[in-house]
Parts: sequence; structure tokens; C-alpha cells
Amino acid sequence: MSDATPQFPAPRSQQRVSAGGRKKVQLKPGRSLMDWIRLTKSGKDMTGLHGRLIAVTEEELAKHNKKTDCWMCIRGMVYNVTPYLEYHPGGEEELMRGAGGDGTELFDQIHSWVNYESMLKECLVGRMASRPKTVSEAIENPSGLKAPKQKLLNGTGNLDGFEKQSKNVPLRHEWFQTEDTITVVIYTKQKVINLDSIIVDLEGSVLRTEVRQQEYSYILHLELCHEVQEAISVHCTGKVGKIELNLKKRNSIIWNDLGYPQELHNSYKRKTDRGLFYRKCTLLSKTDVSHDTRLLCFQLPPGCYLTISIGQHIYLKSNIQDVEVVRPYTPVLPTLYVDPKDNGLTCTNIYLMVKIYPDGLLTPLIDRLQIGDCISVSSPEGNFKHSQLEGITELILLAAGTGFTPMIKLINFALKIPSFRKLQLLFFNKTEEDILWRDQLDQLALKDERFTVEYILSEPHPEWRGKQGKIEMSLCSECLTGRTEELKTLLCICGPTSFTEQAVGFFKRLGFNNEEIYAFSG
Repeated sequence: MSDATPQFPAPRSQQRVSAGGRKKVQLKPGRSLMDWIRLTKSGKDMTGLHGRLIAVTEEELAKHNKKTDCWMCIRGMVYNVTPYLEYHPGGEEELMRGAGGDGTELFDQIHSWVNYESMLKECLVGRMASRPKTVSEAIENPSGLKAPKQKLLNGTGNLDGFEKQSKNVPLRHEWFQTEDTITVVIYTKQKVINLDSIIVDLEGSVLRTEVRQQEYSYILHLELCHEVQEAISVHCTGKVGKIELNLKKRNSIIWNDLGYPQELHNSYKRKTDRGLFYRKCTLLSKTDVSHDTRLLCFQLPPGCYLTISIGQHIYLKSNIQDVEVVRPYTPVLPTLYVDPKDNGLTCTNIYLMVKIYPDGLLTPLIDRLQIGDCISVSSPEGNFKHSQLEGITELILLAAGTGFTPMIKLINFALKIPSFRKLQLLFFNKTEEDILWRDQLDQLALKDERFTVEYILSEPHPEWRGKQGKIEMSLCSECLTGRTEELKTLLCICGPTSFTEQAVGFFKRLGFNNEEIYAFSG
């Protein structure tokens, strides 16, 4: 996953093949994201209104629905996206789906994590004169919590000013204290709670907790009344669905109140509507994996508690020439031999394997980071679940280039389960020098007879004796040789879109169904 070509995958960019995916298109020369940034700073009138902002009616918006005159509404604000059409990574046709109408839902499906306000600020036409609420907005009542600063009542998660918002929230919280400690308890009404569904950020006196339940998230977000120490411990009581957050007071005093509500406090929202939350992480180390790929280790803040499970990805964010640039990366292990303590590791450090593109937008900045520098890192996202591995006795992994990154935790996890009988990796690269962690993969194949790896090069040197070429039916068919009926197989694929689509097509022709195939976005 990289920024060789600007791309904006959906926030849940790792998805079932059956769910489909968003295709990237080849942009014309001079139509990169950096080219767009230069155009927006050129002083050119991007709206045709000479700097004027207007109130736009639904009737007026509907008139602007052509490629030569394309307006779109996102969250009540109207943009003239006509000049942006040729720069859109998903192609003009995808953007035209929202032409002359409200593109908020379309935007949320594809790339709700992108700061469109920054990207399209020079294209702003004005605000909708009126916009009816969608059904989901009416149900969830996302007030934004712009109420005056007001304390929470002692020992309860309710507050008069926020009762209406929290009325239909299925989770609740309360708090207790001793002279030296504060305990916040969240009741989830679920008998099974996984630690990887809980994310806690304590920064200064601001406590933010997110509890993820399938398609929804419960958010507790408070500015605490008094100072606490940076460290925080999290405990789950699965049988009663209870989560405890334990904090230590900086001063041994009795608190009369817990704190002040912050944005989205005590809300229960769809994951696609809650947005991404970032925290600043510090670069601890940077080592070369290959001639153009680095292994970077980032340290989470001391007040951050999160786990990153198999198949999940995070986003790195930075401002480049006043435009917010975000890219997805799949966290890896420091080596193939790390022994996870759990299905999802409680992180203090995040390891990323990043390919550096000299003409990329974000990776050159990442490569220039010095030890001790910080970058914004999002909470983990992704649809892959451990339950998909239940009963599986064979894994077939197809990776192209840095599509290898989500396979690292899969390999490490699977080989620690005695019931796994076979694990194959077909690793596609251009040249021998591009193969990531080749020494480790070869050693693992010697160490564990269940694991085999095959390297396929598209541009090998003359002395190469291994397989060469690109993904094709014969290679897919070969990896099924000797396969017995009692094997229960899961096929995982990650690489460029064209690679993934071809691989999926080949294996479907070989008899695999959607439930047996999981494709990560490349």
C-alpha cells in the first residue's frame, strides 16, 4: 500500500470480493494530486463565481449535472467539482454519480476519511439553502455536542443537556473513585467483549474511549475535571459485557464531578459516520528492508490503548502545502518470528513496511522522518475477522509487492495453530531485489514443513532459475496440486487491483466461491 498513484480507498478498504471494490484509473499526465494542489494555489477562479458564495437551492444544484458544469453537495456545502474531474483518482464517471445532487452518501462509501474541505476549498460555491435530513441522521440525531461547557453529574453517564442524544444509546457508563484512583465503567450488554474492540486515548486531561460493536461505535469523550497520570489500564469482564478503565489521580483529592462532554460524547454511531481519530506517534527506528522499502517503528502515546488485529490497516496523515494527505498502510510484525500473546496484540509500537516512491506525495516525507519525529496515526480499520480462520486447515496467500504486508500476521498466526496443515505463499515481484524478507521466508520454509513459498518475477535477470511472468491460470492451478478434499481452504489476495481481479477470476474458475476468497485492497 503506497502513494505511487494518489488513491482514496474506502475506510474499510479490506473487503470481501463479493462486495466489489472501487477501481483506480490511469490519470492523464499532469493530473496527480500534487498537480491539483498547484492548480488550487494558482489563483484561478475554480467556481466561476469570482469569489462570491451563494445559497444554493435543490433546483439550482440539479441544473449543474454535466461534465462541463458539475456541482455536488457534501454535508450541506456545494462545490463546483468541474475542474477536479480529471484529477479524481477514481475517474470522472465515479465522480459524476453525484453530479447535480447530494454526494454525501457516495463520498462516505468511498473515502469518508479524506479531508474534502481542504481538497476542494477553492471550489466552494456556497451552502445549500435547505437540506432535509436523511433517515439515518433523523434516527441518530448527530448533534455535534455544541452545547455550552457543562459538567457531568457525579456517578452517572447522563446529563440533562445530552439526555436526548443518549436516550437511544444501547450502552451506558458510570464512574467510581477512591482517594487515588478513578474507575470508569462501560456496560455494553454484550456477553462477549474482545479487547480489540476497545480503543482508549488519554491525552492530557481529555479521555476518549471508543467501543466498536459490529457496524456501530459507542464513544465516550470527556475533558476530565482534574489531572490524572498518563498511564491507563483496561479490563474486560466478558460474561457481563463490562469494560473498566482505571486511571490514577495526580493529586489525592475527592472529585465532585467526572468531567465535561466533548464532541460525540455518549453517542452511538455507524462506523462510517464517526470519522477517523488520530493520535501523534513518535518514530523510534527506521531500517532498510530492500533498496526502496523501509521498516518503520512508531511508538504510541503513553495514554493510548489499542490492538491491531490480523488484516487491519491504519492511516498516516500529514499536511502537505496546506492540503491534508492521508494514506493507508497495514501494520506488520518486527519479524516473521514474533510470538503474539493474543489474537490481537495490545500495541505500544506500530511497525509499518513502506515502499518509498521518489515522486510520491507522502512516502518521501515519511522517508525524511528522523528518530523522534511525529506523524498522525489513525485507529485501526478493516473487516477481516479471526472467525474467518475458524476450521480452516489450509491457507493460500497471493501477494504482489507490498501486498505482502497483510500476509505477515496471517503467516505468523496460522503456523501457531496445530490444526493448520498447509500454508502456501505465492509472492509476485518485478525483480529479485524487490522480494521483501526473502531470507526470513526461506528460513521459515526450512523450519516448518507446512509452509512453502514460491517467488515469481516479471522482470528477472538472466540467471534467475525460479518461476517468471505474471499471475496466470497455470500458476493458480499448480498451487492446488495434491490438495485433498478434507482440506478447508481460505484464499487471501493482496496487490494492485488488476492483479487481485485476475487472481480472483482464476480461482473462481477453479471452483472457489466468495466465502473461500478474501481480497485485501492493494
